[in-house]
Formats: sequence, structure tokens, C-alpha cells
Amino acid sequence: MKARIGIRREVKSRWERRVPIVPDDARRVQEEHGVEVWVEPSPIRVFPDEAYRSAGITVEDDLSPCPVIFGVKEMPAQSFDPGHTYVFFAHVIKGQPDNMGMLQRLLDLGCQLIDYERVTDERGRRLIFFGHHAGLAGMIDTLWALGQRLRSEGIVNPFVKLQQTYRYDDLAAAKAAVSAVGRRIAEEGLPESIRPLICGFAGYGNVFGGANEIFELLPVEEIEPHEVEDVAERSEAHPGVYKVVFEEQDTVEPRASGGDFDLQDYYDCPAKYRSKFSTYLPHLTLLVNCVYWDEKYPRLVTKQDLQSLYGGSGQPRLRVIGDISCDIEGAIEATVKSTDPEDPLYVYDPFEDRAVDGVAGRGPVILAVDILPSELPREASLTFSSVLVDYAPAIAKADYSLPFEALDLPPEIRRAVIVHQGELTPDYGYLEKYLP
Repeated sequence: MKARIGIRREVKSRWERRVPIVPDDARRVQEEHGVEVWVEPSPIRVFPDEAYRSAGITVEDDLSPCPVIFGVKEMPAQSFDPGHTYVFFAHVIKGQPDNMGMLQRLLDLGCQLIDYERVTDERGRRLIFFGHHAGLAGMIDTLWALGQRLRSEGIVNPFVKLQQTYRYDDLAAAKAAVSAVGRRIAEEGLPESIRPLICGFAGYGNVFGGANEIFELLPVEEIEPHEVEDVAERSEAHPGVYKVVFEEQDTVEPRASGGDFDLQDYYDCPAKYRSKFSTYLPHLTLLVNCVYWDEKYPRLVTKQDLQSLYGGSGQPRLRVIGDISCDIEGAIEATVKSTDPEDPLYVYDPFEDRAVDGVAGRGPVILAVDILPSELPREASLTFSSVLVDYAPAIAKADYSLPFEALDLPPEIRRAVIVHQGELTPDYGYLEKYLP
């Protein structure tokens, strides 16, 4: 029987306009690999139905004849068909409670689940991701948020010229707007009341790469973590902005007195380490969080850190935390809820432990949009699809009736198979304890 795959329409959010496989790549899969491609119609998808039809793709409401289904975000549990294979961002590998019912349904129906998040090379590096575009959109939105916060304080500033990412026609237009702000800063400098403006980045991976691409459109001087305090106290500061990138050795220290930091030891035994990031917080204007976090690791910023920072008489320097990673009460414990592009910001009040809508109030503004790449749907989809298309034919043609060990899949994809024939695969057996 001819292999056939389906592409689901996204239904989790009205903001989700991305696609896993764009029309031109769907045509390639069909014409070069003999895999028939169907796509569900969607009124909001960034690539309209007609673009798929023009590429020779079948647009069909019922994807049940497609044994392999591709999507982007989590799928409703009632949408699964027995024995089918589903490929999407499942968000289950941490035992996320909201998605355990969905995972159980896949098990009950004898399905396969392949999670993009777990498609990695032999060194564990992710291969199919939206992280770069999350960084791009997150940095634009963080700078916009800074402008709104400063305006609420009565501070005239160049960042108020920016809009949220999704309001620009495309990435090029957004970059042009940030560049214009950069030119103004270079020519006029920043208001004295916010100089020196220091932006701290936690993390140095794909998300950081996107965020840094935007930030570097401003007149930037990079400093090292050990220089942050001295730079913050300078009376004659750089007229532009400062950037500091924090790696693991900058953010944590051994609990044992006199111990030395060792990266592999930290990964293997994180309980032996504690956060020291609070020493930097008083000197940062912006904090952009780009790190993957798991509960076994120390938090970057705790609620107590912010209570201490905002407990004084004056206005702390820290105005905005752009939590691009957006783990609820995770690395940034003040990320007490996620948001969407329609209402992306809140102030975390550290004395009442609550989110306050808007940009004014005690505490930092938190940007916690959990679908940031959806603000750049076209560019994000094109990049994602360009990688996925190389694996899609093998995923489509695999015989999932075989035992897991005999599956003819590239090793990168095999590592991402969480469920096979309704059973958790060996690497993911630990999820059993989280199931309902």
C-alpha cells in the first residue's frame, strides 16, 4: 500500500498558525519519495489551503486514512485513531500533568508517539526545533515590554517605538524596527535614569542564538559576568547597551565550602550545587532566560530573590524578565503563569506572590508567552520544515507492526519514539509513574 501522511490543523490556540511541513516541502515528499500527503483545511494556517492544493496536496477534513499524522502542538485526546502514528511536540517528557491524559489515550489506543523534542544526534543535541525563532520573537517582545514599563514610570525612551513581534509583517520588518531604535540610541544615547542598561542572557543555545541576533541590532558592548557590578556603578556609562551571557559556572556554585565547579558533575549531581545568580540581579535592567530547566536543577531566580530585591526603598534596576523558556515556576520561579500574544505581560508582585496584569507595580514585568515562535509563523515553519522533510519519508514508510528493536527508522527518530504499539519505549518507561 502506498505510504500516506496527514498534516493536522492546529487547534490548541487561535494564535497557532505554524505548520510542520510547508507546501513546497510537502510536494517534495510526494513527488520525490512517493509518499502521498493530505492536509486538514485551516482558516488560520499561515500557508492557506490553496497553497497546498497548488502544490498538488490533497486537502481533506478526514485524515483517518492517513496512518501517520504530523502536527505542531499537543493534539486533543479524542482526535487519535487506533494504531496510528503521531508526530508532534507532546510536552510529556517531564511528566507534565496537563498532558498525561493525552499520553494515556495514545497508550490505550495502541498508537505510536514521536516527539520532535527528542529528535537528537548522538550527543543529545536537538535537531528539529523552533527555539531560534522563539529567541527572535522573545527578544523583540522583551524590548517592547521594556519600553512599556519605562513609559509607565514616566521615562521617555526609544523602546516605545517597538511593537510586539506578531504586529510586524515579517521578520525583516521587525528587525528594521529594532535597527531604527539602535540608530537612535547610538545618536542620542539612553536616558540617564536607566544608564547603564545591562541585559543578562541565561543560556547559550538555539534560543539564545535567536535572541542575540535581535539584541545585536542595538549598539552593544559585551561584558563578562565578573564585570557586571563594576559596570553598573559607572557614572560615565557606554551610551548604548551592555550584554552579558551567563553560563552554568556563572549561575551556580558547589554547596560544599571550597569546592570547585565541574560542569559534568553539575549535570550528574545537581543537588550538590546551589544558585548564586541573585548576586547579579541588582545590576541587570533586563534578564532574558533561554535555558532548559528541570526540577532537579537549582532555580535561576527564586521568588525570595525578587522579594529581597524589591524590598528596599528605591526602584531596583531590574525592569523586565523575558522568560523565553517559560517553565511555570521553573528557572524563573516568578513565572507563575504562561501568557499568549494577546495579553503577554504581567508584573510579578513578590510580596503578594501573584501576577498583576499590565506593566506597572511592585516587581518585574514578566514576559511568559509559551508560543513565541507562532509570532513568526512563516519563517518558523519554513525553517522547521526544511529539517523535518528529510526525515518525513522514513517516518511515513516505517513498518510500526514490527517490534520496537526492529523498526527501520533513522537513529535520530528512533530516540524520539516515546510510545510504540501502545507501550512506553525503554527510554521513557519512567513516565509510567506520572500516568493517571
